[in-house]
Amino acid sequence: MSRTEPATGSQLRRAVLSSYLGSLIEFYDFLLYATASALVFNQVFFSDMDPLVGTVASFGTLAAGYLARPLGGIIFGHFGDRMGRKKMLVITMATMGIASTLIGLLPTHDQVGALAPLLLVTLRIVQGIALGGEWGGAVLLSAEHATSRRGLWASFTNAGAPSGMVVSTVVLALVAAGTSEAQFLAWGWRIPFLLSVTLLALGLFVRSRVTETPVFSGAEAGSGESWPLREVIRRHPKNLLLAIGIGFGVFVAQSTLTAFGVAYAVGAGYERGTVLNALALSSALAVIAIPAYSAWSDRIGRRPVVLTGAIAMAALAFALFPLIDSGSVPLLVLALVLGQAVVHPMMYGPLAALYSEMFATRTRYTGASLGYQISSTGAGASPLVFAALLAGGASPLVLSIVIAACCLLTALCIRLADETNRADLTRTTR
Repeated sequence: MSRTEPATGSQLRRAVLSSYLGSLIEFYDFLLYATASALVFNQVFFSDMDPLVGTVASFGTLAAGYLARPLGGIIFGHFGDRMGRKKMLVITMATMGIASTLIGLLPTHDQVGALAPLLLVTLRIVQGIALGGEWGGAVLLSAEHATSRRGLWASFTNAGAPSGMVVSTVVLALVAAGTSEAQFLAWGWRIPFLLSVTLLALGLFVRSRVTETPVFSGAEAGSGESWPLREVIRRHPKNLLLAIGIGFGVFVAQSTLTAFGVAYAVGAGYERGTVLNALALSSALAVIAIPAYSAWSDRIGRRPVVLTGAIAMAALAFALFPLIDSGSVPLLVLALVLGQAVVHPMMYGPLAALYSEMFATRTRYTGASLGYQISSTGAGASPLVFAALLAGGASPLVLSIVIAACCLLTALCIRLADETNRADLTRTTR
């Protein structure tokens, strides 16, 4: 294939599969931590604290990973815009897999004291840096190989997130079902983290068979910016700020429906296995919904799909906690399915193509990664903030108001953004 020819059908399929599997593996590792932080880490790494305080501390380590993601976006975005998308994706996948495996080998607080949570936070930060570089490269690998239906093909990267949630949740549920409470806390929770080695080998094999994107390869030799980050801030500040605002409410909602929702439901009296099964079901349905809504955005535009989802999620925020507090398993399932499989994919699915289309080739990896990863800090901060609010005596209604406000920020920013579904990705400036 020449430097300027479009990708063949086989290369597009490989790119999409690689992006999907890479995202699945990365989010398996990253979201496995989120689920474990809600169920296990407060008792394993913060066992000397009051249970509620331990939960807040556990969510604090979760937030550390999200705060590290923009740094990963800057580092890998810089080299991805200078050297190519594929090289960076091999590094990010290997880094995430190694960090997750090491988490599964960590000593507990009872064994080494304060060193245990320190090591946990360190590895969580490494996870965050790796994921910060993975998403942007994986999205561009699909979007820049696609010649049409860019929203659909790029969305398979985002579909990897709930897929990773399904796999991590199912594995945790199986381990929890096959062990006693004491066994699960002693060693059972480690098994899903150690399985990262197997997933890493599979992902690296698939990724090694994908070529560099034709859009990047076809760019004028030597035309890459010396400092893509500076170029993004200097020439595209509006798009960067809008990308951050669009994604913020998306990630607050995502984290509420997953990490915080699990902890809240277990605290409301549901069995751990019941909550994990409901989460797995809603995540599996989201894998279907994300490409479906994204394909719709190819036809009618990114803006109306994301806007509809943001307004619907703002309304659903006020029903979410009452449904969980009902004590009814069917209503718990309904809350998670409505949120994660019906409404949230409208906000989340089109972001893969949208963020790719908001920036030019020479700064696309950096711009898309930075916008996405800075906005993702909302997912890391919200469980910590919500747990602290509840610990301080706030009612769930306060949490609903915060969620709705964040979703309305998404709605405002997507209204201010340009429609991009017909954008030309081969442009070198914007």
